[in-house]
Amino acid sequence: MTRERAVRVGAGPVSLEGDLSLPESARGLVLFAHGSGSSRFSPRNRYVARLLNSAGLATLLVDLLTPDEETFDQRTAQLRFDIDLLAERLIGATDWLTAHPDTRALRIGYFGASTGAGAALVAAAERPDAVGAVVSRGGRPDLAGRALSFVRAPTLLIVGENDPQVIELNQAALELMRCEKRLVIVPGATHLFEERGALDEVARLAREWFLRHLTAAQPRSTLSSSP
Repeated sequence: MTRERAVRVGAGPVSLEGDLSLPESARGLVLFAHGSGSSRFSPRNRYVARLLNSAGLATLLVDLLTPDEETFDQRTAQLRFDIDLLAERLIGATDWLTAHPDTRALRIGYFGASTGAGAALVAAAERPDAVGAVVSRGGRPDLAGRALSFVRAPTLLIVGENDPQVIELNQAALELMRCEKRLVIVPGATHLFEERGALDEVARLAREWFLRHLTAAQPRSTLSSSP
């Protein structure tokens, strides 16, 4: 059984809205990093999250922007490319998870999509002791810049076969990374993995990567009543 609830995540000076799902005896936790104007309601990320939950992995889908920032970004499309800001929010959410009684015993992984993948890698470089694995779906790891060489978490990059520009960007980023790393190209898939079976393959690859690299120090069976 998976317990789910809405949470407010403190990230520096702001409070972010999120959805925490915690299976019984969770084996690790995956924090989703959305990008390119997406949010915690992304149907693709929520689909992947459900499949991770069924494998015993807890998930936190969190909006990295406040409602006011979301409104501004919808007009300007600026904040979705502010990698430093997104990474700062991810670091704040990571610190919240490591302090929260329901999740502090769980090793954390990042699942980043689009620009969120770049932010996830920057945050992983900043929190090497907390972050045990990173998975990127159609992501822009190149946006992590110089942080790429400081990432220690094992990193899986997943790109669609019919997304040639993003493949090139991922290949270039892969060369700069010094951690355990792998690039998987999903046959027949485009950038959003909308083709039949493509997103299932992404979820399968992510599940195997996270189960391999995330180890819960002390499984949790229920959500506590603390905020």
